[in-house]
Amino acid sequence: MILGMMLLFVALSTQAQEKKNKNAKYEFEVNGNCEQCQKRIQKAAFSVPGVKSATWNIESHQLTVFLNEEKCSVLDVKKAIAKVGHDTDGVKAEDSVYDKLHTCCKYERK
Repeated sequence: MILGMMLLFVALSTQAQEKKNKNAKYEFEVNGNCEQCQKRIQKAAFSVPGVKSATWNIESHQLTVFLNEEKCSVLDVKKAIAKVGHDTDGVKAEDSVYDKLHTCCKYERK
């Protein structure tokens, strides 16, 4: 019993000591079509405290972000982007927000 508790304590201590990356790089798909989309997506990503860089490629639909994992997560970025109407791999925009996008910004939803 005591040995089990000690092992649990060591495991939790090790987990708590994991260092978070202050310059973590992530790439993921964000649906969109044009330069208006690009501005909106990048602005949404930069609205998340801890995001240092955000570049969305119109042709590939890939967003590359550098962020401080001590301040935010990639999920935080995906949620911010979904709030402005763009689906990501994992977080989908609400239909009501997507419907308000300009006609040229409406991408084929999966």
